[in-house]
Amino acid sequence: MKEFELKYGCNPNQKPSRIFMQNGEDLPIEILNGKPGYINFLDAFNSWQLVKELKEALGLPSVASFKHVSPTSAAVGIKLPEKLKKACFVDDVEGIDDSPLACAYARARGTDRMCSFGDWVALSDVCDKTTALLIKREVSDGIIAPGYTDEALEILKSKRNGNYNVVRIDENYVPEPLERKQVFGITFEQGRNNFKIGKELLSDLVTKNKELPESAVRDLIISLITLKYTQSNSVCFAYDGQAIGVGAGQQSRIHCTRLAGSKADTWFLRPYDKVLNLPLRPARNRPDTHNLTDGNHNKNESNQNKNENWQKYFTEKPEPLTDSEAKAYLASIDGVALGSDAFFPFSDNIERAKKSGVKYVAEPGGSIRDDLVIECADKYGMAMAFTGMRLFHH
Repeated sequence: MKEFELKYGCNPNQKPSRIFMQNGEDLPIEILNGKPGYINFLDAFNSWQLVKELKEALGLPSVASFKHVSPTSAAVGIKLPEKLKKACFVDDVEGIDDSPLACAYARARGTDRMCSFGDWVALSDVCDKTTALLIKREVSDGIIAPGYTDEALEILKSKRNGNYNVVRIDENYVPEPLERKQVFGITFEQGRNNFKIGKELLSDLVTKNKELPESAVRDLIISLITLKYTQSNSVCFAYDGQAIGVGAGQQSRIHCTRLAGSKADTWFLRPYDKVLNLPLRPARNRPDTHNLTDGNHNKNESNQNKNENWQKYFTEKPEPLTDSEAKAYLASIDGVALGSDAFFPFSDNIERAKKSGVKYVAEPGGSIRDDLVIECADKYGMAMAFTGMRLFHH
């Protein structure tokens, strides 16, 4: 296939639209079902790069959930603790522990469920039946993977009344070293960002604490590779093999950190008993259940428990999670990894990171206030590495 005609570009008025190879070669993809659109393919190709790099860096099956050209999360195939299974609404799935890919998907999709509504999914490995069954019951636009088992493909083809977008990519495809795009009729050209992110990038520890356990190395690598494909400015919190909070596309770095930190807080509170055992009314659809659960403890849906409103959502009025209770629980969290795609210009980012349990930090360094940032990290006993590598993505 030399080219693929799209219904329209970013918006319905932007026609004609297509994808094609400028060098005249065949596209490195096969569309197995559906008809993906312009933004679908932007998400597909960015997310595929992310999971491919994660798999190469860590040797584990990897999954990303993408929305509007940034990841909501990325994760590797580590088994989920029982409480996390319940918090991710996958505790009813038989055989999930036998599929690392399904575990990675459950983590990635379960991280920021509101932002993942209508997402694009990328898998580093051949999609198996268990992973396909998990994907089938979520609201999603499409998937890209290097392959699909026959059972998995049939399951995915049945999604969205047979219109679910399923793309297979040639895992051996290597793009040209130069990339181009047009803005306002002007062509931009640059070398592809082929920088490899690995353990060696974390060797310059500038804080008094110079201990980086393997789990922290893994999570920092996840954070940094996630940032490589996140719209800048961006900050990413990671924990236990997954990105748990992504702050993307903010003009100020502290706003990135606040946004990512608030998402991480929501994720950490999900396994809290009061949240995990909410007396939800049965037969609610999954998106409503997801939003209701998160809104109840992050207080974004503050009317749920007011007056008699709770009867719409719960079988009995739930005991509220107080601010002091949530704050005390979050203060007990430790060992979180934090990556930033550019240097922290002020120590306020470290102060905010501490509130969400950050212990390990990776950032490029190079600010005129590096000494103040290091001093703040030392105050909290954090281990911080200067990577020397900026990861802007636009």
